[in-house]
Amino acid sequence: MQGGSGERWRHAAFWGAVLVTGLGTGLATAALMELLYAVQHTLWPGAGLDLLDAATRGDWRRHVLVLLGAGLLTGAGQYLLGHLPNGNGIDVVTAISLYAGRLPALRTLGSAVLSVVAVGMGASLGREGAPKQAGAVIANAASDRAGLSEDERRLLVACGAGAGLAAAYGVPLGGAIFALEVLRGQLALRFVLPALVMSATAAGVAWMVLPDVPTYDIPAYTGSLSVVVWALAAGAIAGLVSALFVRAVAWASHHRPRGWQRIVAPVLALSALGAVSIPFPQLLGNGRDIAALAFAGQVTPLMLLVLLPLRPAATLLCLTGGVPGGLFTPSLALGALLGGVLGYPWSFLWPGVPPGLFALLGAAAVLAATTQGPLSTVVLMIELTGQARSFIVPLLVVVAVATLVARRVESRSIYDARLSDAEAAERRRRRELEVGG
Repeated sequence: MQGGSGERWRHAAFWGAVLVTGLGTGLATAALMELLYAVQHTLWPGAGLDLLDAATRGDWRRHVLVLLGAGLLTGAGQYLLGHLPNGNGIDVVTAISLYAGRLPALRTLGSAVLSVVAVGMGASLGREGAPKQAGAVIANAASDRAGLSEDERRLLVACGAGAGLAAAYGVPLGGAIFALEVLRGQLALRFVLPALVMSATAAGVAWMVLPDVPTYDIPAYTGSLSVVVWALAAGAIAGLVSALFVRAVAWASHHRPRGWQRIVAPVLALSALGAVSIPFPQLLGNGRDIAALAFAGQVTPLMLLVLLPLRPAATLLCLTGGVPGGLFTPSLALGALLGGVLGYPWSFLWPGVPPGLFALLGAAAVLAATTQGPLSTVVLMIELTGQARSFIVPLLVVVAVATLVARRVESRSIYDARLSDAEAAERRRRRELEVGG
């Protein structure tokens, strides 16, 4: 009798922690996104959420001063965060794989706020890093209160990070699958329901504040034999480019500034970005704006070709400078540029495909290959665009080919690449043990 009562209590405590984490993550994500928009609208006056439009109309002084300010703020923030108790930064992926989801709460939340402010000011990194960190911290705290086991805590923290992604972009199903496939590393049936409940709760709460619309408004594209044949070839190229990008992320992450360099490096990196952004404002922010234009076929071939190396270089510059931020949207933007570049020559060989569709498929290919999450990428692209049913076959083809090629060249994802060699090896070992078990 007592055993049955104790089991029911543990079951109730677990699901209570799931709901509390979902609610808390939704509220935290809404607050972080509102902070990002406030920073962006204050420093880059313009209409809506379009940083590119505002930066294009801003004069050179604004580019230089705003990014210089972002560097100074990031350097000071990194210095202060490094002197907090438990000052050793623990990445969410590292925490899930090696520490059963335990993170230093104050430092992680401080890094999340700093990341949002830096991205709002123009750093070329993703905004999803902050809500993922917030969701992970809330899940860790809820696990403590509920007295969960290490395996349950690991699952809850992964789901919390995925719920942050779901709330930030309005992708409840994609966020849940991303949590299990990419962060937890297991798509086991017993993990699915908690992930779905948490992501749906977080996205629903965030929608009370944030707009409930697809992130990318695209035309009604349709698939064709030409697109499928292109996807086979472009998927292989996207896989190779993704592997190179992952290795570049690894290099940048392993050369992050330490000690007093954490104060100076962000100033130098973001000041350089500000200078380059004067002729190329497309380099600022997480890349959502340039990807949206590419998806609509509104970027010229020459601009696609110029931005293809510059955009990832700007992201790597920020990483090397120690600027905190995510890599989800920067990877997607890289893929959009690559798909656009590969699509234009194909249009001469086999006309009839809208240029924006090439960009959309390229974005999916690189996102799947860099995250090593093909299933979550397909679902995310459907939710981010509000469609994809009409071109689902080329979408599946390009994602599958890109992921397979990338895995042959580089087994790490962009998240594994940010770990130390020892941490990455231990993460792979534990995943193999879990799968074998």
